Amino acid sequence: MIRPIVSNPSPITLIGGANPASGALTIALKWGKIVVCADGGADIALSERLQPAAVVGDMDSISESSKQAFKEVLHHIPEQDSTDLDKALRHIEAPLVLGVGFSGARLDHELASLTVMVRYPDRPIILIGEETFALLCPPELTLDLDVGSLVSLFPMADVGCESEGLHWPTDGLRLAPDGRVGTSNKADGPVTLRPDAPKLLLILPRDALELTVQALLQGSVRWPARAR
Repeated sequence: MIRPIVSNPSPITLIGGANPASGALTIALKWGKIVVCADGGADIALSERLQPAAVVGDMDSISESSKQAFKEVLHHIPEQDSTDLDKALRHIEAPLVLGVGFSGARLDHELASLTVMVRYPDRPIILIGEETFALLCPPELTLDLDVGSLVSLFPMADVGCESEGLHWPTDGLRLAPDGRVGTSNKADGPVTLRPDAPKLLLILPRDALELTVQALLQGSVRWPARAR
């Protein structure tokens, strides 16, 4: 059992080292008043005059000025086998993490961030991008989306998903990254998703963020932690 560095009963904002998408940090801070930084994300916190509860990472991208400013809350994890998002998320205990600064820069970093959500299915996180946001779909999720709203389903492994309210239903289909994917679907009204495994990423437009956060915080069914 990994002991949490930061534990909070309400959502947490997690800042990564890429420049946050426009308005993303303000949106995240609306729900996540407590801030944690993943390595170089501390530089963004410093520029925004935010005081993080912790800075977690291998400290290979944080500036010396941020190291000095936040020296009391630095948590150096020197191993190089995981990303800074991985290091931070596995040491956060919260009902929801809102991640900014993990998309829009290097594609390899963004792809690695998406894999972290699958690695820790018991630790819900939303990664907020410029036009969309991504999360690991929980065992059941109902969202009152506008008709025509984007609903992209991207499988990270073989997975099935019962659905209601999608323009192109997914019942009875098997989705896989090297097979059928469910991107660019759309809502015909309220949408309910029931994936059969914690392997399905859900990508939605940013105007659906508030109702998604509320649904996740109110939801009682969550994926268990992966066996390690």
